[in-house]
Amino acid sequence: MLVNLSIQNYALIDDVSVGFSKGFTTITGETGAGKSILLGGLSLVLGNRADLSSLKNTEQKCVIEAEFDISNYDLRSFFKKNDLDYEDVTILRREILPSGKSRAFINDSPVTLDVMRSLGDRLVDVHSQHQTLRLTENDFQMKVLDALGGNAELLLGYVGELSKLRKASKELKDLEDFQAEADKEHDYNTFLLKELQDAKLKEGMQEELEEEYEQLSNVEQIMEKLAASHQLLNDEQLGVVGRLGDLKREFQGLTDFGTDYKALSDRIQSVLIEMDDVASEIEQLKDGVEANPDRLETVNGQLQQLYDLQKKHHTDSVNELIQIRETLTEKVDVVANMEANILAKKSEVEKITQEVNGWAKKISDNRTKVIPKLKGMLQEQLALLGMPSASFSIEIDPSNSFKTNGKDELTFLFSANKGSNYGELKKVASGGELSRIMLVIKSILAEYENLPTMMFDEIDTGVSGEISNRMGEIMQQMGNSMQVFSITHLPQVASKGKYQFKVYKEEGEAGTSTHIKQLSTDERVRELAEMLGGKTLSESALAHAKELLQ
Repeated sequence: MLVNLSIQNYALIDDVSVGFSKGFTTITGETGAGKSILLGGLSLVLGNRADLSSLKNTEQKCVIEAEFDISNYDLRSFFKKNDLDYEDVTILRREILPSGKSRAFINDSPVTLDVMRSLGDRLVDVHSQHQTLRLTENDFQMKVLDALGGNAELLLGYVGELSKLRKASKELKDLEDFQAEADKEHDYNTFLLKELQDAKLKEGMQEELEEEYEQLSNVEQIMEKLAASHQLLNDEQLGVVGRLGDLKREFQGLTDFGTDYKALSDRIQSVLIEMDDVASEIEQLKDGVEANPDRLETVNGQLQQLYDLQKKHHTDSVNELIQIRETLTEKVDVVANMEANILAKKSEVEKITQEVNGWAKKISDNRTKVIPKLKGMLQEQLALLGMPSASFSIEIDPSNSFKTNGKDELTFLFSANKGSNYGELKKVASGGELSRIMLVIKSILAEYENLPTMMFDEIDTGVSGEISNRMGEIMQQMGNSMQVFSITHLPQVASKGKYQFKVYKEEGEAGTSTHIKQLSTDERVRELAEMLGGKTLSESALAHAKELLQ
């Protein structure tokens, strides 16, 4: 609910601050007094764009503040989502600087214009010519049926399941796309994997094979060196082992002459043992070494296979080849298991689809049930607004695709005259007829939804007499449960307001300024009388004005 509106330095307004209450409020004033300026200022804090032409004094900034009581609007999630401080009484502020820059604030926190507009849409519904055109849109028409059908909870359930369905369907498509792409590479990957598996790769094998290859390819040189070494160690006359034995025996005779001799004797003994062991190992190696052309060829083949694989895969080691083998194994396995994964995902999609269809069916059934009721309410109310022959053809047909609000196709046709063919609202209804239809629909919605503040901008244009009286009664009735404003030039409508404000202009030395004030009962009588008969107040006009207020 709009509690207070403050406007500074906007259009013809110097400084205006006005408070509002719940119920039906009418705003009147002479043509050109600035009623549209007031609405234009409000639209800025609701997120509309502005420019320098909005400033009355181009050297000062324009500031517009709107204070709203939002305690009944369930908007805490909106404030949390946008990282804003929630207050039951929230202030929207808009500043337009002389430089042309614009700033927007919600509870003193700077916000983008999109965020302000999103909140504004939840707080005030401004009925204008553009908004009337929404009546011709299928989504809006469906919203009316859903309100009457009590589909709010069902739509939440439907939207939740639809979100799951879209997510699962995307995952299925991703799997199918991946499979299609993977199938192209599968045979080649399988071939590469078999090559690596046949190589029986393991860590350190390249070093082992290269060492064995060197030994096998140099076997004669190794045998020659081992034989020579064995000879040096074991020659009867000059062999190292024999000579060390002699040295040991000579030193044994010195061990009794001191610890130094004893220590050297022990060291000679250790060297003799070590050299004797070395001689034994050399003999074993010598006896074990033999030429093996077959094994040499095998080792050479294995090494060449490794070198070819490394070149093919642009690697330098067996470890890298092992990693490639593991990666290829995963790719081949994924493709091999992909069909099972796709079947499982298809089953999931089918199951969720059944759930979504279930929600959609309940929503559609409720819509179908309330169509006769909606047609009756529309036609009854429009008859009282001077459209006695207005009738509607409303039909629901199932579609094959899921929409954001169900699976229904809605046909919403209108005929203003008896015997006339039905047609789309935007094609067969005049502007005045659309305004009256929208007013009736909004009054119906007010009974079923917690609507935001409603602002009707001269919705009564083009009507008079009893019809305008009835339009005023409809807005008055809506005001029993919500806040409703009507900018009007008709006394019949103005008199129905619980409160009445007058917009007027004053000329001073600094120029012309627009003002707004709440009218007392006596002031309302005079204002209504002027609206009925002009500036010259007649007794009959005053009497008629009093009668309207009563």
